[in-house]
Amino acid sequence: MSNSYNWNPFDEKNIETELEIELLKTEIGKHFPFYDYKYDKKTAAFFCRIDEEKLENKFDLLRISLSEKGYIPMLRYEQGEQVIYTIKKSKRKKRPIWVNIILLIATIFTTTLAGSILWSFVYEVGWNEVLSLGYLANGFIFFSIPLMSILGIHEMGHYLTSKKHKLDTSLPFFIPLPPPFILGTFGAIISTREPIPNRKTLLDVGISGPICGFLVAVPVCIIGLFLMQQNSIPLPSEGPPFDVTYPLLLQGLSKFFIIPDNASMHPTLFAGWVGLFLTSLNLLPVGQLDGGHVARALLKEKHKYASWIVLFAVISLGLFYEYWFFIAIIILLFIGTQHQPPLNEYTPLDTQRIILGILALVIFVICFAPIPFSA
Repeated sequence: MSNSYNWNPFDEKNIETELEIELLKTEIGKHFPFYDYKYDKKTAAFFCRIDEEKLENKFDLLRISLSEKGYIPMLRYEQGEQVIYTIKKSKRKKRPIWVNIILLIATIFTTTLAGSILWSFVYEVGWNEVLSLGYLANGFIFFSIPLMSILGIHEMGHYLTSKKHKLDTSLPFFIPLPPPFILGTFGAIISTREPIPNRKTLLDVGISGPICGFLVAVPVCIIGLFLMQQNSIPLPSEGPPFDVTYPLLLQGLSKFFIIPDNASMHPTLFAGWVGLFLTSLNLLPVGQLDGGHVARALLKEKHKYASWIVLFAVISLGLFYEYWFFIAIIILLFIGTQHQPPLNEYTPLDTQRIILGILALVIFVICFAPIPFSA
């Protein structure tokens, strides 16, 4: 909060404001004794004495109580004082569920088509075969289902964790991408319609998606490697349309299978590879990415240094693989390097969540491919 507000003096009672000051005094006073308060048209500030041992529980009770009445509290420490700022909740229009359903169906179709195109590369058939029932069925079974499972369970991890913490959250919105985009999708997102209450919730919501997606991507990769071993198909005569670089995890898993050097990559293995790579991208500690949530929870305001270091590293990778310049532009224009603090940034993380934060780094390292594709 800026200190440039034209605050109402404590003894002035008739200033115009959109807030229900008496209601706020009553609600905040139930949980936190305050010795002063100020307000302007849109914001009220209550200067409190905080019992840190009971802070987390009391602030959650206050947040839930005020949320039901249309307000959001934010706990900050400024100039040696603990201040609870209160503003009105903004009204956000909820999209009807049929939007989620239509996008899901569209993405199943585009990923099925992408899988069919992958099979056409493997068997060197013409484009007229891509829309045949057999190739579409293979695309659906061996590419669309595994890829959509990884993406869907990733997003449901976020969704269920958000619901566990009583956050108003949307169902996943899948993003279809028709040919010539070889993946058939740009992933999926959920929308959280209210601020994150504390660091614990922020870390839980941030890490849940990557862990859930990772736990599905690993068996998909194993199934893909097994299918390559059981039914190895030689590379096309003109070579593959592209080569992919195996991350550390996939390099390790492949050692348990006997696969000829000239075998084509099975579409199911490619789906698993995509799942691992997207997991690593999501775990970049930048802005509103999952890794950004984790970094903000672990490092608080110092997360900005991690964001800029990673952005510089991504730009540097672009010198070796131009795709990373595109990622850097997306980060700068759409994701950003900043992350809003949770409403209560006082409450520390427990040991279990710190370990989860370290686990996020490990998953990133073993899933990341510096040069994912090569011609």
